[in-house]
Amino acid sequence: MIERNSAPSARPELVRGMGPWAAIAVNVANMIGAGVFLKTRVMTCNVGSAKAVLLVWIAAGLLSLAGTFSYSEIAAMMPEAGGDYIYLRRAYGRLIGFLYGWMVFAVARAGSQAALAVGLAIFMNVALGGGLASWHVGGAVMGLPVGINGLTLVALVAIWTVALINCASVSTGGRTALVATAAKVLLVFGVGLAAFLFAHGSWSHLGESGVQGTCDGVASSARGGIAGFGAAMLGALWAYDGWNNVAPLAGEIRDPQRNLPRAFIGGMLVVGALYLFVNVAYFYALTPLEIASVRTSSSVATEVLKRFLGPIAVSLTAVALMVSSFGSLHSSVLANSRIPFAMARAGLFFRGLAELSPRSKVPVRAILAQAAWSSVLALSGSYDALTDSVIFVAWAFYGLSIGSLFIFRRTMPDAPRPYRALGYPIIPLVFLLVTTGLLVNTFVAAPRQALQGVAVLFAGLPFYWWWSRQRRSSVV
Repeated sequence: MIERNSAPSARPELVRGMGPWAAIAVNVANMIGAGVFLKTRVMTCNVGSAKAVLLVWIAAGLLSLAGTFSYSEIAAMMPEAGGDYIYLRRAYGRLIGFLYGWMVFAVARAGSQAALAVGLAIFMNVALGGGLASWHVGGAVMGLPVGINGLTLVALVAIWTVALINCASVSTGGRTALVATAAKVLLVFGVGLAAFLFAHGSWSHLGESGVQGTCDGVASSARGGIAGFGAAMLGALWAYDGWNNVAPLAGEIRDPQRNLPRAFIGGMLVVGALYLFVNVAYFYALTPLEIASVRTSSSVATEVLKRFLGPIAVSLTAVALMVSSFGSLHSSVLANSRIPFAMARAGLFFRGLAELSPRSKVPVRAILAQAAWSSVLALSGSYDALTDSVIFVAWAFYGLSIGSLFIFRRTMPDAPRPYRALGYPIIPLVFLLVTTGLLVNTFVAAPRQALQGVAVLFAGLPFYWWWSRQRRSSVV
């Protein structure tokens, strides 16, 4: 069979311009977001004590680390642009691969990028004393009122600034990720170190309870017992989310057979150690009761810093969160733009997104399309509802990706495997069992949210049928 519009032999290809440190930085930057500053309060309400919270952080970290073992084998075996999209398509077929890519582009990552950009603007507003929120410009277009406030403008500028940085070259994107990640790690480590040095806390806090805390906004059904532990695990896993984010960049990493496992496992170990360190510092500085009673308008990190810095802690925490949001936004744009690019090259997305820049050898059109859609979500304000609705589905796909390891071991037994998953098959099976339990718990505890995620996923079916039909019509 012959393609009517076959690609010319001189078609630009991706360049392996990202080294091991930059690859590790992409994963670390994606994991370290606002979660480490915000989630400890809710988790204390969920499980009731400092020791239980630390146990949840360790359990969620080990679960994520177990996932990196399997991803390391699969990615080193298939070092191509697209990550999970490639694994799912080859293991389960084009439909499953497409639905994953649809979820990532249309909702999960675009919504996350919009949320990160808006969050960055909110943190900047706090650091500047509220000046951005009061600024507004407006007018009329065809008699209809049109306006934009300072927060939205900063969010849009952040999205497009990051997009343009990533249009330069993959090495430029990698160096930016490295700098941003170093800043984020130093900030989080600095908060924990300052708590130990200046907060005049006590190690006895680790043995105390926070059950009597006010726990604003935490449902009683998510406090205590298995439901509380499950809710705390989801909170910790949200903070660790991004441990697999370097996978879509596999086609642009130097010596991927060695550097991809380093990026997955090394990044996870760095973040796990950092999260455990800073949470121990939180409980050293504050009692579990104080942490569980932190207001929703504040954060545990802010309350810790207030112990020795006073009111300026609010602004300093806002700056830390702003830097953290920028780093996460940059790494998310860098990695996840490769998914629509890979889908387009397979004929399952807009054809124009399959093109690479002849100069920079990066998928500029895919990057700009992703930025445009993220901007729409930022303007609409719908990003939080959308991203919340697909958390359930996202973890279902993580499970499917880990499950593909068993399929590839059976269907591709002789394929080169420069890295083999540690503890196979026990560790991958444990990951799948725990993931299944979390999904069942989410479906029981929040069925509406889970069903909304499934609905978003199925909304991609008409598009799959359309692009599949277009793909078949181009073949004679």
